[in-house]
Amino acid sequence: MSAISRQQVEHVANLARLALTPEEAERFTQQLNKILEFAHKLNELNTDGVEPTSHVLPLANVMRDDEVRPSIPREEALKNAPDQANGLFRVPKVIEG
Repeated sequence: MSAISRQQVEHVANLARLALTPEEAERFTQQLNKILEFAHKLNELNTDGVEPTSHVLPLANVMRDDEVRPSIPREEALKNAPDQANGLFRVPKVIEG
């Protein structure tokens, strides 16, 4: 298992435009090395017969079925609009051109 050096942490911080104090660089070096140690321990687990997954929990579509339902009448939707034209909301132009 290879460890992360403080120089590597400082290099990545520099690439990310992060200013680390010497104490922060040391703390992050220790924390990242602990994470790598844990990942190395996980590699020791016997995963024979375990089916690969992309997510630990089963995923299901939680959206409701599409159903045609009555909607709010156009006049009611537009009654509080500050500006409208031809049954549509008018809004300030946001793209200059």
